[in-house]
Amino acid sequence: MIIVIANQKGGVGKTTTAINLAAGIAALKKRVLLIDLDPQSNSSMSFMEPGTANGGAYELFADPDRSPEELIYETNTPNLSLMPARISLAKLEAKLIGDFDAPFKLRDRIEDLRGKFDVIIIDTPPTLGILTVNAMVAANHVIIPIQSSYFALEGTDDLLETIEKIRSRPNPDLNLLGVVVTLFDRRTTISHDVESHIRTVFGKKAFKTVISRSVRLEESPAHKKSIFDHAPRSTGAAEYQSLSKEVLKRA
Repeated sequence: MIIVIANQKGGVGKTTTAINLAAGIAALKKRVLLIDLDPQSNSSMSFMEPGTANGGAYELFADPDRSPEELIYETNTPNLSLMPARISLAKLEAKLIGDFDAPFKLRDRIEDLRGKFDVIIIDTPPTLGILTVNAMVAANHVIIPIQSSYFALEGTDDLLETIEKIRSRPNPDLNLLGVVVTLFDRRTTISHDVESHIRTVFGKKAFKTVISRSVRLEESPAHKKSIFDHAPRSTGAAEYQSLSKEVLKRA
């Protein structure tokens, strides 16, 4: 099972969701691989020091002589492995333009990894460029984090249209697993109004679990830890544990 975490808007909790969903599913005794396709490499920096990896997602695309297995690293979280990103991923857009099979590069390269992991989670950049398209062509499911703010659904139509275009041709098996409300502030009326609107728009596709705005969640990447290791008794840990169970149940 391959799950893409995608939203072309920045600051919606996409990487936070990728990190903690991967760790949460790993805690449920599943073998998980987190692939970081975001040139900002925030998912990678949450588990390892920058510059310590000898290859990663960039080499997966750019160096076909290197096997995918040698680009994967164990993390300190049991059952969770990482294929890290670095800023050079930003160069791939230009390199892949005009390449006939560009959208299929990731799918072809990670095909053999499907049997080695129960779940593969892909963190994507906040764009609808070739890296995000590659992730969707390779995946079974998409999860969309949506921030509970006034402009929450801005741009969502473009993302849903991209999903449908990929379903129509290169990957008919792709489906929207769900939408998760993030950065929810229980004290404000706007957060409750936006959550209600999201549930009206997406219906059963909206996960029951809501991810609250949390200082602990913001702190954990700086400590190179998931929320489960940084603050295991926090609200954030409980919510991502709940989301992990909900994702596995749906998938």
